[in-house]
Amino acid sequence: MRRLLLWLPAVLYMALIFYSSSQSDPAPGLTHAVWDKLLHGSGYAVLGVFFALALRGEGLSLGKTVVLAIVLTSLYAASDEYHQAFTPQRQSDVDDWLADSIGGTAGAAAFAAVLKVKNSQ
Repeated sequence: MRRLLLWLPAVLYMALIFYSSSQSDPAPGLTHAVWDKLLHGSGYAVLGVFFALALRGEGLSLGKTVVLAIVLTSLYAASDEYHQAFTPQRQSDVDDWLADSIGGTAGAAAFAAVLKVKNSQ
């Protein structure tokens, strides 16, 4: 049960991403008002944090947690871009994958920074 609770936020968030990627234009008001790469990066930063929380909860060192969270986020982002290639009016884009991966890196790094500050107090 503990492991399920650790991974549930990441799994639910990945399901939300998958659902959004299945839509031709999931949030037209937002996507037309905000830079596409910022949306990708910020969305995947959240996934990077969720992966880091789960991995750290599994007992991994902070360094391994961050690296693996980045890798998992980037892999999921690649699968998401592939998935979009089959969605009408969507396309698979390497620049989106890069923005997703950078966002995941930022999220995992922010998790580590907050944890270090918390532990130093």
